[in-house]
Amino acid sequence: MLIHPQFDPIAFSLGPVAVRWYGLMYLLAFAAFFVLGRWRLKQPTFAQSTGLTPRDLEDLLFWGALGVVLGGRLGYVLFYKPAYYLGHPLEVLAVWHGGMSFHGGLLGVIVATWLLCRRRARPFWSVIDFVAPLVPLGLAAGRMGNFINGELWGRPSDLPWAMVFPQIDALPRHPSQLYQFAGEGLLLFALLWWYSARPRPAGAVSGLFLAGYAVLRFAAEFAREPDSFLGLQALGLTMGQWLSLPMFVAGIALFVWARRQPAAKHPTS
Repeated sequence: MLIHPQFDPIAFSLGPVAVRWYGLMYLLAFAAFFVLGRWRLKQPTFAQSTGLTPRDLEDLLFWGALGVVLGGRLGYVLFYKPAYYLGHPLEVLAVWHGGMSFHGGLLGVIVATWLLCRRRARPFWSVIDFVAPLVPLGLAAGRMGNFINGELWGRPSDLPWAMVFPQIDALPRHPSQLYQFAGEGLLLFALLWWYSARPRPAGAVSGLFLAGYAVLRFAAEFAREPDSFLGLQALGLTMGQWLSLPMFVAGIALFVWARRQPAAKHPTS
């Protein structure tokens, strides 16, 4: 049995400003997106297939970050606590109290990317396929932030690597944050980076991202403790699992549609 290290959520302080580990994980996620994106754009045919310039990548990161925050917050409000926020509308803006939804953040990123592509006359499917493999390492950073904070813990378990989270109780639990770090983060990144390294039909990489994330998230939810204010939903599934089902269907549909299209032209990397 393991014990959660009980990290101090504050990484360091600069005078009166406290820098938290979770904030650093967000910065790491954005840095990974930018570095990997710049590396791929240095290959001429990637730049040609998307039409993106280094300046576009910077703007895509900025717009995407807004999409993550706005979409993630609105998704949490609508998917998880609609009744509460209907009665406390001003608290919708209180993001410092926590409460973000991945599925809402994903929708926010898709909308932000579509708006940028429309404004800059860039091919949406080529750009969103370019973006998809850059996302999972950011998800991994986020799950590591959850682990450091000792939040989103797992269900009780008797496995040898089960971990006690003292701030919750004395029960050994799945370190589900690390499962998601490995699955939705590292494994999904490796799969998408490998798949996107060869020419693929427009939309195929994005379809694989949607379906792959949905499967990995659905599986991880069996080890993750449901939100206390929600509990298990219909058929004994969590809200995260129910939100992943339409994501899986959309991913498979997009992948099948894309496979019927001509292969995109971009290089092996």
